[in-house]
Amino acid sequence: MIVTTLKDILGTDRDVSGPGWNSRRLLLASDGMGFSMTDTVIEEGAVLELEYKHHLEACYCIEGHGEIVNLEDGKVYQLEPFVLYALDKNDRHQVRALAGNMRLVCTFNPPLS
Repeated sequence: MIVTTLKDILGTDRDVSGPGWNSRRLLLASDGMGFSMTDTVIEEGAVLELEYKHHLEACYCIEGHGEIVNLEDGKVYQLEPFVLYALDKNDRHQVRALAGNMRLVCTFNPPLS
């Protein structure tokens, strides 16, 4: 059984940041679950262009408001608490945090390492 808390992750090598985002890696490949899970914060005003060529990802918004743009067809989807998006085709996308920091619970398959 694996039991952890966010405070166990903060300030460790599982607490990863970049311009406009912070990803707290709750589960990684080394945990042996077959998927990874993160608690990710995208700072208000941040615009992130992303594409995961080797991972499928699902994100569940629990705080903030923003949007995700499918960069292949230009479709824009609103993100707010209790909305999930799944990148089931390694979709090239842009995430924008528009009102407040946006907090997402994300899973990756195969898991991040």
